[in-house]
Amino acid sequence: MPDAIASDTAKLSIPGQQTMDLAITVGSEGEHAIDVTALRAKTGYITLDPGYRNTGSVESAITFIDGELGILRYRGYDIEDLAEHCTFVETAWLLIYGELPTHAQLEQLHNRLTRHEMIHEGLKNAFDNMAPQGHPMALLSSMINGLSCYHPEIVSNEQPFDETAAQLLSKVRTVAAASYKSSIGQPIMYPDPKLGYTANFLHMMFSIPCGRYEIDEEVVDALNKILILHADHEQNCSTSTVRMVGSSGANLFASCAAGVCALWGPLHGGANVAVLKQLRKIHDSSLTVPAFIEKVKNKQDILYGFGHAVYKSFDPRAKILKLSCDKVLKKLGVNDPLLSIATQLEEAALSDDYFKSRNLYPNVDFYSGIIMRALGIPDDMFTVLFAIGRMPGWIANWKEVQDQKSRIYRPRQVYTGPTQRKVVPLAKRG
Repeated sequence: MPDAIASDTAKLSIPGQQTMDLAITVGSEGEHAIDVTALRAKTGYITLDPGYRNTGSVESAITFIDGELGILRYRGYDIEDLAEHCTFVETAWLLIYGELPTHAQLEQLHNRLTRHEMIHEGLKNAFDNMAPQGHPMALLSSMINGLSCYHPEIVSNEQPFDETAAQLLSKVRTVAAASYKSSIGQPIMYPDPKLGYTANFLHMMFSIPCGRYEIDEEVVDALNKILILHADHEQNCSTSTVRMVGSSGANLFASCAAGVCALWGPLHGGANVAVLKQLRKIHDSSLTVPAFIEKVKNKQDILYGFGHAVYKSFDPRAKILKLSCDKVLKKLGVNDPLLSIATQLEEAALSDDYFKSRNLYPNVDFYSGIIMRALGIPDDMFTVLFAIGRMPGWIANWKEVQDQKSRIYRPRQVYTGPTQRKVVPLAKRG
């Protein structure tokens, strides 16, 4: 990976000290950063940036985002281009290895995914001992760690990275589908080696021993796009977690299990669940959509699934999913009052000057929630689907940490607690 280019310097003036020159580095897309690597060693000072919103923790060649212009690229490829022409498995190869696969490389990866799609029967039986009401994300993170118990070569890092990465990519969908089956009391379905990655997941989710799920190519395509659009998104909370855990030398499975836990948080991976909760709230309260919109305008309610913390003009992923959403709803002919409310919300927000002037456009979470609802995927599986989609990005970032031979991540802090004090013996404390 090429390093960022040094370009000029910034000057830092600290009272009582000489002015310090700090190198300015410029990334390949023109992003500028002030390098403070030597700041503490030379001055005794650190920077303070709660939430790291202005801190570049890494130099990475994986994903580029320009929120102002609505750009998302994986390894230099526009997300629109990838969603149109690539499968999720091709995109996974691109993120992990840096280039789109050749026919031979793609066949090699498909073979590895097929070889690793089964889970050990001992782990499969472990689902029987889990509480049926347990959240699928709890099961997913537990079982990813549990997999390493049956594959000690993962823990010791003795297995080649290519095998370990394919093993995780393949088994995560098997574990995810098994988590769902276990939660509803149905038999866990074995994967079908004749099916592609996304179709196989749908089969394991919805087939039963006495009835096979009919694969619809438009449904597969919509889910394939959801996975591609969630495959990576720069240094978000869960990706940063994977990198931090990986910097300790932890194996790939342990690091990605930590990523699952970070993604589980409602401020990160739960946004599309919030969309569905909002639709239910409108439906159950008998509010009309115009009445709800007025409540939002008057700051009496919050509108979920519109606008984005990163994208200031539009979410490029939402444009792609809107087309898939329209196709899937038309193909399935779903008669769902919540989806009707969603359609009315979308139309109102896209035509109302209040929302247009504030760039409150439907985002990827709005459309992905609607699509998954239409496919029959329950709300508590939404974040699990997000985790399956994000897995290639996590794997790529974990690999980048290892390839860069990164030092263990160790943020500093500004201590604000009590200064030194003496312990008073218990007998004298009253």
